[in-house]
Amino acid sequence: MAVDSIIPYGRQEITESDIDSVVEVLRSDFLTQGPSVSMFEQKISNYCQVNHAVACNSATSALHLACLSVGLGAGDWLWTSPITFVASANCALYCGAEVDFVDIDPVTYNLCPKALEFKLIQAKIVGKLPKVVVPVHLCGQSCDMKAIKRLAEVYNFKVIEDASHAIGAQYQGEPVGNCQYSDITIFSFHPVKIITTGEGGMAVTNNSDIAQSMSVLRSHGITRDPSKMTHKADGAWYYQQISLGFNYRMTDIQAALGASQLSRLDEYVYRRHQIADRYDQLLSDYTLITPVMNPDSRSAYHLYVIQLDDSSIRRAVFDSLRDQGIAVNVHYIPVYLQPYYQEMGLYEEVSFPHAERYYSKAISLPMYPTMTENQQDQVVKALKKALEL
Repeated sequence: MAVDSIIPYGRQEITESDIDSVVEVLRSDFLTQGPSVSMFEQKISNYCQVNHAVACNSATSALHLACLSVGLGAGDWLWTSPITFVASANCALYCGAEVDFVDIDPVTYNLCPKALEFKLIQAKIVGKLPKVVVPVHLCGQSCDMKAIKRLAEVYNFKVIEDASHAIGAQYQGEPVGNCQYSDITIFSFHPVKIITTGEGGMAVTNNSDIAQSMSVLRSHGITRDPSKMTHKADGAWYYQQISLGFNYRMTDIQAALGASQLSRLDEYVYRRHQIADRYDQLLSDYTLITPVMNPDSRSAYHLYVIQLDDSSIRRAVFDSLRDQGIAVNVHYIPVYLQPYYQEMGLYEEVSFPHAERYYSKAISLPMYPTMTENQQDQVVKALKKALEL
């Protein structure tokens, strides 16, 4: 199969306006920390109807800073979904905290509030309540944030939404990222996500202290704000390192690309819905499960995941699709099954049945805004052939 005939599971669109925006920065005096970063942050804040945005060099970095900003550390627990990219859990380990998981809802594939409540009741008895819970908006569909927020108020944990898949999504008619039901929300701008900055991420919050903490931590823990210093500045050049931070900054080049892409975000999400609706129609007679949308949520449709009726044929179907030039993928392997987590000895006897059942049957079909009907027809034709093997 020729490389140019392969249909990827996801891809970015770079327009001439994107290129012009980046070139304008390249010709300016600022390539790294300049006006484009703050401009992009403000545009994201406005879009999400949230007070603060902190741009980072990846969503992973943003997750790390978010955990640090709410005080996660040694002796604490972070709980998240097992069906996610490893970064949703690794951010706790970076802080010296422990990680546990909550099984998914078998319909939406998101962290299940009922499973969360049951686990919280048990954890309270043994004194191991989480300090942070990270709901993951898998495929772009919001978790049941109202239910999770209610539990947060009862059990006193912080909520960090991993919305890496979900910029442009809505929950109860409001934009994901407004932090109405959470302390912080994280977005990813990796090339296969809804919009891209090449690599990059963003944390948004309504809490000014959290925003300030993340802003300082992303740049080596350094401040030039006299009110944050331990003594009067020596001069206009003066700065102080007030905490152990990191180089997690986004560049002006990336921010210019992101701001340009953001202008097409709603168009991209609309197009993704058109593709998803057409998949639903084309696959309606097939013996498989197509995505189910919660009426409270309008997905950004980062991914279109099908579940096969029979898990025993998943490998053969996957391989057949790849052989036919359809670059399908699987999102995701349960995190606790990864060797690194297994070696901790904490998850050897653990089983999350809904997560494992989902993983055994899931395949992500190609989904991206520039996908043509002809390409979609090729995907469905290849899937039909794979299912007939």
